[in-house]
Amino acid sequence: MLSDAELSRYARQLPLPGWGPDGQRKLTDARVVVAGAGGLGSSVLTCLAAAGVGYIRIVDSDTVEMGNLNRQTLYTTGDIGKLKAPAARDRLAMLNPDIEVVSLAESISGENLSDVVAGCHLIVDALDNLPTRLLLNEVAVSRGLPLFHGAVYGFQGSATTVVPPQTPCLRCLYQGAVPGKVPVVGVTPAVIGTVEATEVVKFLLGMGDLLTGRLLMYDGLGMRFSEVKVKKDPDCQTCGQHHLPGGKPGR
Repeated sequence: MLSDAELSRYARQLPLPGWGPDGQRKLTDARVVVAGAGGLGSSVLTCLAAAGVGYIRIVDSDTVEMGNLNRQTLYTTGDIGKLKAPAARDRLAMLNPDIEVVSLAESISGENLSDVVAGCHLIVDALDNLPTRLLLNEVAVSRGLPLFHGAVYGFQGSATTVVPPQTPCLRCLYQGAVPGKVPVVGVTPAVIGTVEATEVVKFLLGMGDLLTGRLLMYDGLGMRFSEVKVKKDPDCQTCGQHHLPGGKPGR
């Protein structure tokens, strides 16, 4: 049973077809890890906390800098110098005190990857560097965890959803390209982060069509959305038939 406070807090989403109290409990029971608490993470975290996702683990080792504030809307000038993960946790606790938010002020590496995702049902990629994204991709594929990916550049962004083993993974998409530090205007990660959060909510509720096998592309200057299909690479180093754990062929 939802409490009176929950019925009031979620009153505008509960009437949606396929949602209701049962759907809200699915969100309450969900355990989500969000890797990155920057521009994308600010949007993703705010939306998931507001929707009532019951457990959110924030992973980010950086501190808040003045140059973050054009896009990282979880923070204020008074947060400069603070670690992002606990600062974001505290802000989300004020937004929705009924959920559990845990912060890990750590860099993601091969050594702590298992601990980063332990006990969680899905992974949100809100990072800004490809090597770490591909680490998340590897653990997602090896454990069969859905991975929700977003990326931004200036006024442009993209998003896709990986559901192993059925869909292409990030390695299939990026083919080893490693972009450097990119310019970005704050509205772009807000748009793409919201797309990622939408995909998470849809997945948890079993509603709608996910961005599986599709790359959604956003052009803010032209104000257009488009998409391209992404195919699974049979020779992918992560999800290809010769590279899956135990040598099992891909499905």
